[in-house]
Amino acid sequence: MKYSGIFRIGFKLLVNDKAKFSALLIGITFAVFLMMQMTAIFAGILNRAFSTVTNVGAAMWIMDPAVNTATSPIPMPDYVLAAARSMNGVSYAVPIFMGGAMVKLADGTYQSANVVGLDDESLFGRPELEQGNIQDIYADNTFFVVDDAEFSKLENPKIGTTFELNDHRGKIVGIARVAANGLNGVPTLYTTYNRAKEYLPTTRFTMSYVLVQPKNAAAVAAIKEQVTKLGYVAFTKDEFNKRITDYYTYKTGIGTNILLMTVIAFIVGLSISGQTFYTFILENLEKFGALKAIGAKGRELIYMILFMATFTALTGYGLGIGLVTLMIEIFRSQLPNYAATITFGNVGLAFGMVLLIAGISSYIGIRKVLKIEPFDIFRG
Repeated sequence: MKYSGIFRIGFKLLVNDKAKFSALLIGITFAVFLMMQMTAIFAGILNRAFSTVTNVGAAMWIMDPAVNTATSPIPMPDYVLAAARSMNGVSYAVPIFMGGAMVKLADGTYQSANVVGLDDESLFGRPELEQGNIQDIYADNTFFVVDDAEFSKLENPKIGTTFELNDHRGKIVGIARVAANGLNGVPTLYTTYNRAKEYLPTTRFTMSYVLVQPKNAAAVAAIKEQVTKLGYVAFTKDEFNKRITDYYTYKTGIGTNILLMTVIAFIVGLSISGQTFYTFILENLEKFGALKAIGAKGRELIYMILFMATFTALTGYGLGIGLVTLMIEIFRSQLPNYAATITFGNVGLAFGMVLLIAGISSYIGIRKVLKIEPFDIFRG
């Protein structure tokens, strides 16, 4: 490689000063750790925020235009369901009920819970059962309970466990699992749509959403147009997830706070690495001057400094990613409610910010080195 010699010299200069090299690594590692931790928490929150959409798995959702999140539905009249079933391009449409309730447990304590009412005929959106039989949901007073991080709040119920819900008797006939845990920290019960309406007090309208399966991808636009004429909106699964993401990002304080913490982490990393790298350059000015004196060109010195800064930044990046991954895995094993998750998005964001730190640090060093005159070094 053309510049392999100059890179080798730069590497030796860098690692031989163990104190400065360690300080650079610690600063960048700490910055990456903070940036990744903040963005991983936000990604985990969003993942749980649209867990309902993920778990139900419907291709399209019809809802009131004012709905922002899946767990805060605005009830719709029954004619919306009838209209949806008659629309061109619709393969089938079913209702779903979502509401909250206070469950009275066997020991007399109360626990809030989410109740999901599935279409009585198809049970579309049902969870996968770990224990029990799906047909048991049609017996009197029966529910499935989701075995997730909140399961213990219902005193770890078993099949046959009974409880009270709004003065109605309930019985667990199945224990289910879902793809994603919820955000609100309450357990989830599944039952039939008509039973949910009967057990929970509601407004005049009871239907939370209409779940639609289009005949094909080309039918989606036509379905949306027909739903709009009714005064409602239809979103695909991805569009509904984006709506929920936008709500938590821009209409709550979560997005702003996470952004501020990420920016602070970036500034901390930039400050530590920039100052340490500049000090490193100052302490090695004589060596850079000597390289100039023996024929090293300014371009070669620039490449050397870029190599040194990039090598340090990428090493710190790798250490930071490893550290935050280890911490998240440890916390997940000990804290079921811990929501942080690492995605390609926040890994890429941290990588871009680390490269920016390396670039700014390099620029500070390059400006100083290019001003060196070999004559001044040897005269000193």
